[in-house]
Amino acid sequence: MRAYFLRRLLLIPPTLLGITFVVFLITRFAPGGPLERAEMEARVGGGEGQRASRAGRSTQLSKEQLEQLKTYYGFDLPPARAYLRWLGRIVHGDLGASTRYQTPVSQMIAERIPVSATYGLVALVLTYAVCIPLGVLKAIRHRTLTDSTTSALIFAGYAIPGYALGTLLLVFFAAKLRWFPMGGFTGRDFADLGAWGKFTDLLHHGALPLACYLVGGFAVTTMLVKNNLLDHLAADYMRTAAAKGASFRRAVFGHALRNSLLPVVSTLGQGITVIVGGSILVETIFDINGFGLLSYSATLDRDYPVMMGILLIGALLLLLGNVLSDFLVALLDPRIRFH
Repeated sequence: MRAYFLRRLLLIPPTLLGITFVVFLITRFAPGGPLERAEMEARVGGGEGQRASRAGRSTQLSKEQLEQLKTYYGFDLPPARAYLRWLGRIVHGDLGASTRYQTPVSQMIAERIPVSATYGLVALVLTYAVCIPLGVLKAIRHRTLTDSTTSALIFAGYAIPGYALGTLLLVFFAAKLRWFPMGGFTGRDFADLGAWGKFTDLLHHGALPLACYLVGGFAVTTMLVKNNLLDHLAADYMRTAAAKGASFRRAVFGHALRNSLLPVVSTLGQGITVIVGGSILVETIFDINGFGLLSYSATLDRDYPVMMGILLIGALLLLLGNVLSDFLVALLDPRIRFH
């Protein structure tokens, strides 16, 4: 099995090369890039373009200016050579600079990852801490009032998209009742607060976004635990355990629950991407300057270096998360062997 995981790890670099190369080619030929934006700003920027047109002067960039811009933005080379140059910088830890803000991409990402990681990690811990016991309770109390009531609640939450719930919460609890701030990760005076003040400020600002993070995953995880546990409760080995004198609690928590958690654990590694990547729509609605909002802004601005940096990190985390999922499954169930 060690050879299997070694092969999986060795496949990560060529997979990353394929993903980044395809997206890099798309950015080279997609319209609305930095060159087009520079030409547009030269025509209408500051109103001077209209005055120049009335005066009979050309508002278009000269060939020399276009060549300088192509060199500046890295469009002076063929796509393959440009990709190799970008790849060479990546090997040396240089993700390039933003074409919109002229800021190093690595600095922009490093500033925003902790914000998204905070929400993602808290949401992941709360999801598993609540959904696993709730799924066990629903399986044991199957077709009772407890099961029906909790199913109605979690499916009602699942039916509401996170961004729609965020808009409702923002309008009602923030704008109308003013119980929570309108957005942001922290308050303006966060640096001047003590330890307890910082904790309450983070909780005050994070209550509504966390509700949006949690609303969708609760139903999926809870029902996954419940349905798998129901299948294992009806298995032959449970009847064998009961025939040998094992109590119901011991049979459930000692045998059935461990086996029923395998599908849940198999998705845990992929949650790394969500932890770091955050939620684009939730961060946009609540104006949280995190990784998801950075990705959204870079896409709108056609900020290709930032987009490539985000893609590289996201793809790497997804590939590592898949390997981690397989490892956790094999660790939880010794019968599973990968070849």
